[in-house]
Amino acid sequence: MFKTAHTDTSSLPGSMINLAATAPKAPRGKLAPQGISVTGVQQNELLRALPMDELERLLPGLELVAMPAGKHLYDFGEKIEYSYFPTTAIVSLQYVNEDGITTEIAVVGREGVAGVAMYKGERASNTAVVQAAGYGYRLRTDALRAHFAEGGMLAQQLMRYTSCLFAQLAQNVVSSRHSSIEQKLCRWLLERLDRSPSNELKVTQELIANLLGVRRESITAAAGKLAADGLIQCRRGMVVVLDRSGLERCAGACYFAARATAAQAMHGSH
Repeated sequence: MFKTAHTDTSSLPGSMINLAATAPKAPRGKLAPQGISVTGVQQNELLRALPMDELERLLPGLELVAMPAGKHLYDFGEKIEYSYFPTTAIVSLQYVNEDGITTEIAVVGREGVAGVAMYKGERASNTAVVQAAGYGYRLRTDALRAHFAEGGMLAQQLMRYTSCLFAQLAQNVVSSRHSSIEQKLCRWLLERLDRSPSNELKVTQELIANLLGVRRESITAAAGKLAADGLIQCRRGMVVVLDRSGLERCAGACYFAARATAAQAMHGSH
C-alpha cells in the first residue's frame, strides 16, 4: 500500500487553472427552467466570464450532463450537434490517422468548450473523448451559433478560446519534435493536474503512450524514473502526483507556454 500523497506546490506560484477554486456566488433564485443554477454553470470558466444578462440568456438551452470516461462526444467527420462546457470532466481532443493511430492534439477542461461549430452542418475536424469522468453542460450548436451572432462577450470568449486551442496545438507540435519522453510525460500529467481537483489521476500508462504517440515501454521507463525521483507514484490505473514543482522543473518551457495559453483563455477578458 502507498502512503497518502501530498502535492508540493510551495516553491512555485499556484496553478493558473485551479479546478478546486470556488465559483463566485450567484444571486439567489437565479434558476434555469430545468433547475440549472447560475452558480453551477459558472463552474465553467468561459461561462463565468460572461455578464449576467448574457449568461441568463444561455441558461434555458443548457443541459447538465454526466460525462463518463471514454465517452465520445463526437467523432471525426461527424456533424457536431452539441457544444460541451466541462465543469469537472476533462476532454481529450484527438486525431486518428489513416492507420488508426490516435494522437492527442489538445485538452479541454473547465476553462473552455469542446465542439464549437460556427457554421451550420460543420463536420468535426477531430474526435472528442472524455478522458477524466465528471460533469459539464451542453448546448446545441445551432443555439450557440445564434448567441454568437448577437456578438457581446460570448462571441469574444469563443474567438479567444478557439485561438488558444490553435496555440495549444502548435505547442504540442513543438513539444513532439523537441521534448524528451520524460518532458512530454511531465507536461501531460501537469495539464491533467491543472484541470483536476485531486492529485490522483485515473489513467493508465498505455493510454498516455497512445495519446502521446510513443511506445508504452518508453512511458513505463519515464514513469519509473519520475517515481524513483519521488515525483509520482504509479498505481494500477492511476498516477499520484507527489511533487508538482518537481514535475514543472522537468517539463520545461513547453508546459509553461501551454499553461499561459490556458490562462489567457480563462482570464484574457479581465
